[in-house]
Amino acid sequence: MKTALDTVGAVLMLAGSFFALTAAVGIVRFPDTLRRMHAATKPQVIGLLLVLIGAVVILRGNVDIWMLILACIFTLFTASVIAHRVGRVVYREQRSQDGLDMINDWENPERRP
Repeated sequence: MKTALDTVGAVLMLAGSFFALTAAVGIVRFPDTLRRMHAATKPQVIGLLLVLIGAVVILRGNVDIWMLILACIFTLFTASVIAHRVGRVVYREQRSQDGLDMINDWENPERRP
């Protein structure tokens, strides 16, 4: 039974490493920031979670498991918030460069719906 669980842990860690590798390739290959953020958040978080779950399976019965679970929870909560904030900044900067933020529909009261 011990070897089966070690094998499951190793497979989870290899799958997580593959996801992290695809995230790194996506960051290098995608042309703009919003697409790079997608590659940086989704597969990277899944890859990290798989690596940490694989480590939990391998380290079963150890005190350090709770620290790995805490790292999983922290990653789940912070990665999406950080990606959202960076995405908003990039979107605003792109609109200002294109001149789209100069249009203000609320300045002219006759144009209000």
